[in-house]
Amino acid sequence: MRLDKYLKTARILKRREAAKELALQGRITVNGRRAKPGTEVEIGDVLVLKFGNRCLTVRITDVKKQVSKSAAALLFEVVEETRIDESCEGRSSADSLSDTAGISADAGDEREND
Repeated sequence: MRLDKYLKTARILKRREAAKELALQGRITVNGRRAKPGTEVEIGDVLVLKFGNRCLTVRITDVKKQVSKSAAALLFEVVEETRIDESCEGRSSADSLSDTAGISADAGDEREND
């Protein structure tokens, strides 16, 4: 089965188009190799998805064309799920927050002293 279709059927991602975009951005690997949306997946394959601030590793336990919502969870097992920061370079969360908010990490200390 195609990778993008599997990710949607297993309800790992909500839309097939989202799976396609992640794959085209190089954020999905199958058995350690960078995957394209049309990469064929089989039982036993290990997928690593990097999206948002998460890195999700799953092992495919079954491949079916259609499944109910309750049965979708039986198509894979989560091997590992970790949180990663945007840069993945070990910056502190205060630094990351200040970058996104446009303020310095110790701006609150300056306001307290005034």
